[in-house]
Amino acid sequence: MVTPNWELRGCCNRNQNAFLITIGIFTVVILLLWRTFLLTPFKLITVFLHEASHAVACKLTCGDVEGMEVNANEGGSTTTRGGIYWLILPAGYLGSSFWGMALILSSTNLLTARIAAGGLGLALFIVLFIAKNWTLRGLCIGFIVFLAIIWVLQELTTVKILRYVILFIGKLSIKVPSFNIYDDLISRRVHSSDAEKFAEICPCCTGCGWGVIWGMISFMFLCASLYLGLVILS
Repeated sequence: MVTPNWELRGCCNRNQNAFLITIGIFTVVILLLWRTFLLTPFKLITVFLHEASHAVACKLTCGDVEGMEVNANEGGSTTTRGGIYWLILPAGYLGSSFWGMALILSSTNLLTARIAAGGLGLALFIVLFIAKNWTLRGLCIGFIVFLAIIWVLQELTTVKILRYVILFIGKLSIKVPSFNIYDDLISRRVHSSDAEKFAEICPCCTGCGWGVIWGMISFMFLCASLYLGLVILS
């Protein structure tokens, strides 16, 4: 039985260096392309993860999901009935950060990357049947096809990029909540944001305050993904 190298003794080996360098490159690419259309499909998939997290929280608290939308302006909504509202609201930002961490960690191994790609494809297929607009339906179909192409290239050609695609989506899924919190609560005030709604039922903190707290938790997910990724690759 192999004992995990929790202290990261001897860091960093070739795989660990490649992991850190790739994340660094992806961070720069995301910042450079943030306002361009090239990043839009991937930003929409993070919106999908945000809304899917609301839906999962609703189902886990015995509620019903009546529909989901992802809009071309990078917004979205999930219509729920029942469930525990104060758990459903923060699940969007925190859930997308959690899934981002899970995808980053999955990218450290080809088998887990395959599982992550299959799980994401399955989630997109399921949501296809509760989607309330054609933007979300198109996103589901488009990314299912995209993941299938990447999978075929991985298995049948010398283009081995599945792990990098999963890592990129994971990195973006952790990064987007921070940008959205800043856009919705600091640079401008969006009163329909999840944080503002959460402040109405938990008034001990303002919407901006809750946004900052959620942003800090998102950053903790990023730190955890880096540390655990290095442990896995040690």
